[in-house]
Amino acid sequence: MVTTYISHQDCGLHNMGPEHPESPIRLLAIARQLERTGLIDQLQQMQAVPILEEQIRLAHAPLHSQRLQMKLPEKGIIYTDEDTALCPQSLHAASLAAGATILGVNRVLSGKTDNVFCAVRPPGHHAEHNLAMGFCFYNNVAIGAMHALQQPGIERVAILDFDVHHGNGTVDIFKDKPEVLVCSTFQHPFYPERYSEIQRPNIINCPLPAHSESNCFRQTVESNWLPALQTHKPDLILISAGFDAHWEDPMADLKLNEEDYRWVTQLIMDTARIYSSNRVVSVLEGGYNPSALAYSVQAHLEALLGY
Repeated sequence: MVTTYISHQDCGLHNMGPEHPESPIRLLAIARQLERTGLIDQLQQMQAVPILEEQIRLAHAPLHSQRLQMKLPEKGIIYTDEDTALCPQSLHAASLAAGATILGVNRVLSGKTDNVFCAVRPPGHHAEHNLAMGFCFYNNVAIGAMHALQQPGIERVAILDFDVHHGNGTVDIFKDKPEVLVCSTFQHPFYPERYSEIQRPNIINCPLPAHSESNCFRQTVESNWLPALQTHKPDLILISAGFDAHWEDPMADLKLNEEDYRWVTQLIMDTARIYSSNRVVSVLEGGYNPSALAYSVQAHLEALLGY
């Protein structure tokens, strides 16, 4: 498989303070691990490009971006909620993160690569249609999915989310759009406690109790995601790739490991081979232990490469 790795050093300019878990160190840890192992040399590397305003509006309210711009500080940090802060370069980084997803979709749909991993931040899956929250400003995968649906031959998209936190923003954006299937495993009850109980044919919420281990996660995915994917038959699969369900992650209480991320990625790849012409775009979400994140991303990328 040909895998493209999209990132940008300016994603590190978004900085919510030295004690904040969503730190620039996350991307540095991934880059160092890929360089140390030589895996980076097996990947096509591309720089992210900024998103256009009209592309943000594919998934967000018309004034969503402008409201964030009005809050952007000239210096220092301003909190938009108790978890989420803006520094002067935050929206530039967010634009690159969303732009990377658009670029990734374009690459796989043009046949220039089989699949893509976007090593970007800030993350996106908590950003709702009209609300930034949970470290997220623009919903990267939602924008990518809406962009894909505008392209010839793409009628159905699936978003698969294995972050430890529920992707409330993605569900909010697609709850009434049956052409997009959203499957999500997450610790419950847990943050953000929004949209986790919603009932829609295209929303497959899979709550997991705290301290769930590999077997529970794998059985849940096989029992819930696979039948939905077989019914939906997506033309493209996007992944909200959060690695904070790892047992070493400080933010939550699930007990997954690197091999679980390899396994679920291989399962997604098998599905994409059947329905989606191998087209997969994966976008980084959570993962707050730098070492565990780096090893998990390595396993994820090895599976995307077909190793």
